[in-house]
Amino acid sequence: MQAPAHGCIRQEQYTSCWVSVMSCLLLTFLYVGSLYVCWSSLPRDHPKVVKRRCVSVLLVSAASPAFVNIWMHWADITVDGFPWELMGVRLRGFIPASVLPLLLTTFLYLGPLVQSALDNPDGFTGALQSALDVQSWRLCMRDAEWLRNQVVAPVTEELVFRGAMLPMLVPCTGTTAVIFIAPLFFGVAHFHHIMEQLHIGKDSVSAILLGAGLQFLYTTIFGVFAAFILLRTGHIVGPVLCHSFCNSQGLPDFGSALNHHQRPAVLFCYLTGVLLFLVLLFPLTDPFLYGARPVCSLAPSQAKEC
Repeated sequence: MQAPAHGCIRQEQYTSCWVSVMSCLLLTFLYVGSLYVCWSSLPRDHPKVVKRRCVSVLLVSAASPAFVNIWMHWADITVDGFPWELMGVRLRGFIPASVLPLLLTTFLYLGPLVQSALDNPDGFTGALQSALDVQSWRLCMRDAEWLRNQVVAPVTEELVFRGAMLPMLVPCTGTTAVIFIAPLFFGVAHFHHIMEQLHIGKDSVSAILLGAGLQFLYTTIFGVFAAFILLRTGHIVGPVLCHSFCNSQGLPDFGSALNHHQRPAVLFCYLTGVLLFLVLLFPLTDPFLYGARPVCSLAPSQAKEC
């Protein structure tokens, strides 16, 4: 009698995993598809296009808790609490979850930050004053493109591709494998830029495909880090702030660092930043600092993984 029951359990798990994967694919399609609800011949950075797309992705991300709730019904999963708690939207441990992952990311960018300060005519003081200038921040808040890159994209993408998708995949993959599996949806979602660039026609097809491949690699690597932060802290705020910070900094310019007039100091800061990041990665994300992690209640082996 045990063998059929065991097979039945496996079949249920198999079905549940397919429901989870298809739910993630559907959510990816809805997020990317919402960008093209109102097709326009204008470039993606035109203020009208930016505002329209911001509204569409905000609507999709606002609906993501309901989407998780529907998935729980389809997959026959019951947990204590609300869907948004599984997604990392909660208050307990909010302050350390806001500060420590961002500090960790800042260490990783120590080299580029020091290099930028050295290139500032007024040195470190000028760089700090520029970062804290109230007037500059006011101008940024009126810039649609800045709001998209620093606010809307980090909030909506993290809610959808981390907050909603990780809970849907954790029951199938566990909390370790999901760190590497979930970001693939995030990376693939960025392939829609290929269509936009082909429409503009400024670059060759090979250059566009190469750029898309590099973007897939970068976004997937960042997705692994963001998923790690969410699972370790149980909060979505850390990935959101780290996402915004990385968007503001972009990819480090290693070429200029190698040719910098103060190359030894700059390279030392690059190396120090990476070492600090690696050494502090687990201590600064210790779950003890953040309280219970609701998403871990979905793991197939909670005692081992959470």
